[in-house]
Amino acid sequence: AMSNYLSRLMSSRQFLGLRDLAGKVARRLPERLERTAKKADEYARGMITGGTLFEELGFYYVGPVDGHDLTQLVPILRNLRDADDKGPILLHILTEKGRGYRPAESAGDKYHAVAKFNVVTGVQTKAPPGPPSYTSVFSRELTHRAKQDDSIVAITAAMPSGTGLDAFARAYPDRFFDVGIAEQHAVTFAAGMATEGLRPFCAIYS
Repeated sequence: AMSNYLSRLMSSRQFLGLRDLAGKVARRLPERLERTAKKADEYARGMITGGTLFEELGFYYVGPVDGHDLTQLVPILRNLRDADDKGPILLHILTEKGRGYRPAESAGDKYHAVAKFNVVTGVQTKAPPGPPSYTSVFSRELTHRAKQDDSIVAITAAMPSGTGLDAFARAYPDRFFDVGIAEQHAVTFAAGMATEGLRPFCAIYS
């Protein structure tokens, strides 16, 4: 509640206007005092919100805010929309995947996109059988090749089933790496492994 209140306050036109006025006054002070005033503003808000890192990167930081509480979120968005030009603003919103729908909450790698499904049970309707999918062919072949080559490893970014690497993970858990929602890290991680003689397969949604 305190975080939401402070976020509303710090995104309000009155606060931003007062801050702008204080900045103009500070710029008329001797350089050493101006730097001190700027640091005081950053650290005061940093202690309240944790936004000092973003301030150092040049963003005006507001948050964190509960992204599921629209009565708190909408007024903050309106405040920031109506604010005079203050440069880049970073609004820190906290949300939970699948919030309020148990099947989505408990399935970390599913329900980002869905086919037809039973709303009560969460069971998705399987498509009618057809030719094997690219994903299933890739999964089967990679697992087969890994049996012949110990240097093959697999990397994904929180998408083991969607990329077909779940089968590889079951067969070779010590050679499978799920780095979470960090695609850039997955690619860099794969490059590092390759420099050490491994043969990484990094599978990421297009």
